[in-house]
Amino acid sequence: MNWLTNFRTPGLKGLLSGNKKDTPDNLWVKCPTSGELVYRSDLEESWYVTPAGAHLRISPRRRFRLFFDHERWEPIPLPPVPNDPLKFKDDKTYPSRIKGAKSKIAKRDKEEAPDSGAVSPIAQDDCMAAAFGKVNGLPTVILIQDFAFMGGSLGMAAGEAFIAAAQMAVARKAAFVICTASGGARMQEGTLSLMQMPRSTLAIQEVKDAGLPYVVVLCDPTSGGVSASYAMLGDVHLAEPGAMIAFSGPRVIEQTIREKLPEGFQRSEFLREKGAVDIVVDRRDLKATLARVLGHLMPKRVAAEKDVSTLPVEAPSADAPAPRADKG
Repeated sequence: MNWLTNFRTPGLKGLLSGNKKDTPDNLWVKCPTSGELVYRSDLEESWYVTPAGAHLRISPRRRFRLFFDHERWEPIPLPPVPNDPLKFKDDKTYPSRIKGAKSKIAKRDKEEAPDSGAVSPIAQDDCMAAAFGKVNGLPTVILIQDFAFMGGSLGMAAGEAFIAAAQMAVARKAAFVICTASGGARMQEGTLSLMQMPRSTLAIQEVKDAGLPYVVVLCDPTSGGVSASYAMLGDVHLAEPGAMIAFSGPRVIEQTIREKLPEGFQRSEFLREKGAVDIVVDRRDLKATLARVLGHLMPKRVAAEKDVSTLPVEAPSADAPAPRADKG
């Protein structure tokens, strides 16, 4: 026992005791670009875009809040798929990896739900979440690929989710929008995962045959079998700043060709210069940009509706981030 133990000045004992119950362990987030520590509440207000411009990964719930009018949507049920069809095992069994991934996103969603301000639930049992709602008055089905679930890897569940969302868009005569984020095909499902590439391509053709737009929002990262299929088949390709969009990673390419790649290679800005991406847009401007794109791609439906620019805008929830002014 020392003199500090018996010292009773108010507040000092609690300070020295190391009691952190009132201090959240996730109060600050480090910016991957600048290394700056950013207050989490400030990030929430800016849709998780740091002051240095880094676009951090966000959950399907936050993306639905970003896009849908008044933060209201109807979750689309996603079909179940066989569990561990190949009985795959490495250092863990495939079912144990799925269970761990589900626990991870369940914990995240539980933390987000009380503060999200969202009035609508989400349905997610794998790396995909889909919902139907309106974007600036236009009926839209949005499919979100969640990188937090096993790297957003494309497997049977993701393929079935894609097809279900596409069919819902056709049934509702709605635009079909997907936000991609994936490391590629899921190795635990082998050829069954690769089969989702042509299956999703056929689903896209059904949407286009119905005269409906298919818009892709490329998020960080989009690679492998996803970039080789539905991620690059959109009528319009939007991309978040700094997103890696590739088939193989830069290290693999450099080791293969034994050359140094250009600065910013495989980033969204580089792909825009080369014509593979149409618009690189800040996340805070994504809804306004998407609304303009859908307005051009769905002219008949826009004409049938009232002028969306004159529609009253419902006041956002108290904790909803304020949208940025549209810069045109």
